[in-house]
Amino acid sequence: MDEGTLQLIGIIIIGLGGAGLIGGLIWVGVRNNNDQDPLQARLSQFGDRELPGTLEELELSLSFRERVMLPVFQSMAALVTRFTPESQIEETRHQLELAGKAQTTDPRTFFGTRILLTVILGVAGFVLFFIVTKQQPLHAIGLTALMAFLGYYLPSSQLKSQIRRRQNGIIRALPDALDLLTICVEAGLGFDQAMGKVYEKWDNDLAVAFGRVIQEIALGKMRREALRDMARSMDVPDVTSFTAAIIQADQLGVSMAKILRIQSDQMRLKRRQRAQEKAHQAPVKMMIPLVFLIFPSIWIILLGPSLIIIMTNPALRAL
Repeated sequence: MDEGTLQLIGIIIIGLGGAGLIGGLIWVGVRNNNDQDPLQARLSQFGDRELPGTLEELELSLSFRERVMLPVFQSMAALVTRFTPESQIEETRHQLELAGKAQTTDPRTFFGTRILLTVILGVAGFVLFFIVTKQQPLHAIGLTALMAFLGYYLPSSQLKSQIRRRQNGIIRALPDALDLLTICVEAGLGFDQAMGKVYEKWDNDLAVAFGRVIQEIALGKMRREALRDMARSMDVPDVTSFTAAIIQADQLGVSMAKILRIQSDQMRLKRRQRAQEKAHQAPVKMMIPLVFLIFPSIWIILLGPSLIIIMTNPALRAL
């Protein structure tokens, strides 16, 4: 084999190995979404047996991911985050809370995933561009830095996308939730019971947040503190204004039904205004596909036959 073929084979092997390693780390770090101990889950499966197996047998019954990959990754993440400022960990925790993953994803594990992906992609880029392909030094340094940046940025970008998706879902569900709250309160239910009805009827992020508020109140937390924590965990201006109005009405003794009716009308008006805003933005957004995709196709269809005739006819081409 010549040198070019060997370099191509080396690039393919390194690419496949790096992709497999990165995929395994992402699967271990990000897909570990259950809070239940896997060993306890296995013990519960053996609960019906008269003579349960030994602890060693139960540990060996776990999957390779749970026995080897997960502990190794968690140890590496703990080592990496040991030198990370606590403010960065708190910011990551807040981002996970905004995405609705605070209960399922540890912030240190997520931040460790970012650091490890940065190191792995940086090393892979160094091997690929400095050793295998032997690029020019400036190009190799730039491409290696780009791969390391992608390893650090891509998990954060995915998390921000999940935050935007959750916030948009909450904004869309809030007017209907306020309508149901208003109906329940006007029918004679208390505000907490009305939130319980929303939690029972719906299955979305806003209903789950209402259910969490009810649980916190049942555990002894003050209603205004629970509502403030709910607004902080969403970071949606509409929810913040709604909770502020409820807290103020509770402190001043204003009729809760009247406040909910006003908030419901305002949220429906805002939803209508957002729909009108998107409708006005549609022509501007359509310009890019029209200019770069649709218009060239139309020109090719209309002018293509004429150009073919001109190119094949010497007399017309002379003109």
